[in-house]
Amino acid sequence: MKRRPVVVQVIGHRVEGAASGEEAGVSLQRQDHVVDELTVAGHRRRGPGPPVVCVHGAGVSSRELLPFAEVLGERHDAWAIDLPGFGASGKPDRPLILPALADVVAAWVEEAGLERPCLLGVSFGCQVVVDVAVRHPEVAAALVLAGPTVDPRGRSPWRLAGQWLRNAPGESPRMMPLNVADYRDAGLRTVLAAFGESIRDRIEDKLPLVTVPALVIRGSRDRMVPQAWAEEVTRLLPYGRLAVMDGLPHMTPYRDPRRVAGTVAGFLSEVAA
Repeated sequence: MKRRPVVVQVIGHRVEGAASGEEAGVSLQRQDHVVDELTVAGHRRRGPGPPVVCVHGAGVSSRELLPFAEVLGERHDAWAIDLPGFGASGKPDRPLILPALADVVAAWVEEAGLERPCLLGVSFGCQVVVDVAVRHPEVAAALVLAGPTVDPRGRSPWRLAGQWLRNAPGESPRMMPLNVADYRDAGLRTVLAAFGESIRDRIEDKLPLVTVPALVIRGSRDRMVPQAWAEEVTRLLPYGRLAVMDGLPHMTPYRDPRRVAGTVAGFLSEVAA
């Protein structure tokens, strides 16, 4: 694949720290790459450790992951990317199915010049990075699955909507305007298509084929990912381990970026050792 010029822009971002309320004083850097004629927007803080690429959930963008990427960037080369159709990335003619999204992530890793990063998925992003790991096993050195969806027992639009409604009160109120902006940017067709892909995908069939170490993260108050499902995901992964974050809802990286970043950094230190 021919590598194209990279567009770089420095962006400021304030980090919500759930535990301490602190704000980060370091700017993220915007770097755009072109994959299959589509611009893929990335946000980066270049830390000293190996790269970690964060992939957002269904219907949203990397907006919810920027606080986490900035904190993680203290220790790692942290990225948060927008999948095609979402956020600042290019809009394809029609919404991409899950394997196509995974192919874009794999091609983006090559385009960005990253050598076997850790892929960190959040919610539907977990399904994307698992698909990458299974069909492109050379791409990632490790996976982090934060709030992996979809629980097979909740695989219907009505059950998924019910889980979302039960979980919503536990999320940070600061996330709501970000979600609204994301849905507006993507458009109804693309948002619904992403949720449809999340329901159709049978992640449980792919998990046993993941050949790299994987960390499963669940918030103890996550109403979208039951504890039994998080344990099942971990059991199905050949090299899986589970971390339950006390008091956190589904969006653990947004609700407490510093605690989750510490957990991820600890896991990657063990993997490297």
